[in-house]
Amino acid sequence: MQSGDTSNREDKFQARKLEVTDKSKGFIELLQQLSVCDSVSDKQFEERFQELSSYGEDHLVCVIEDNRSGKIIATGSMFIEKKFLRNCGKVGHIEDVVVDASTRGMQLGKKIIKFLTDHAHAMGCYKVILDCIVDNKGFYEKCGFKQKEIQMAMYFV
Repeated sequence: MQSGDTSNREDKFQARKLEVTDKSKGFIELLQQLSVCDSVSDKQFEERFQELSSYGEDHLVCVIEDNRSGKIIATGSMFIEKKFLRNCGKVGHIEDVVVDASTRGMQLGKKIIKFLTDHAHAMGCYKVILDCIVDNKGFYEKCGFKQKEIQMAMYFV
């Protein structure tokens, strides 16, 4: 493959906002590659989609669709926390970033992160934060993130 072919391939994979029709394109199955994600009915999906849409630009789920197969092959989400700190500043929180196992290594994760961080910056966030497993630390460092502090969690289920 010539270098021009590679850039053309990457250019056709564009990040965009999640659409309600993306459930039928394998969105839930993609999330199952990341974590526990039980099956979601069409009704549940549409209700959650409408709920998230009601938050406007403060909650964003983005996807990359492979137009050849019609499948969602990458996703990530970000919500904006409104604070009193930093003159009532805003912080973007990135969550649920996953690239389909068959398309890893194609820079799709970087496209998702750039889409989400660009959105946070445009919305006036003073920082963007995320949690990740140790194995993904290098990836996020390549995206411009730096390790800071320690993550803590309490699960109720």
